[in-house]
Order: sequence, then C-alpha cells, then structure tokens
Amino acid sequence: MPIPSEIEDLIGQVNQQLDRIEQEALEGMILARSSLERFPNNAMLTQLFAYLNTSMFFVNICRRRIQTIVENLSAAKTITNEEIQQTGEDLATELGRALETKIRVSAIKTRLENLQ
Repeated sequence: MPIPSEIEDLIGQVNQQLDRIEQEALEGMILARSSLERFPNNAMLTQLFAYLNTSMFFVNICRRRIQTIVENLSAAKTITNEEIQQTGEDLATELGRALETKIRVSAIKTRLENLQ
C-alpha cells in the first residue's frame, strides 16, 4: 500500500534534520579531535566529542526506525486511520528529538569553532 503523503512529509522532515545533525556532528568531531590533540587530558573536550559521537549513533538508530516504519506501512495491505495517526505521532516525536539534538550539536560545534 502506498504511504500517505502526510507520513512521507514527516519522514522527509526527519531525514532532513538527521542529515543536518550528521553533517554538523562530523564537522564538530573533526574540530574536537584537533583540540584533543593539543589538550589530550581535557575532560570537557572529551565530553563534547562523546556527545557528538552519541549524536551520530542517534542518527543511525533514527534512520533504522524510519526504515522499519516505511517497511511496515509498505507491507500492509490496508492502513487504518488509527495506524496512520500513531505513525504520525511516532514520527513527530522523532522529529522533536532530532530538532533537539540538532540544536545541541550546533551549539557544541560553535563552541569548538571558538576554541580554534
């Protein structure tokens, strides 16, 4: 069964945020590594690097969840309005988590840029 357009739109929004998180986290990790080479015992730099690494893990987990949602919807012969609503709520929750993570990753990246 085709995926409803509202669900596709939410999936697109989540994926867009995940792409941004991934890009900024990778850039931040490069900055953190550079700073850690100069200050290897700096606990704050280690924590920032760890958060960025965890953010990458979040991106991978979230993408798998989205993939599972798409597979389940595509395999279903019929989709009830309740299932569509629940899927939308699940995706909206993921979007909220992604936005929150993106904000934190951006702030960390900015902090690391200011250290350069």
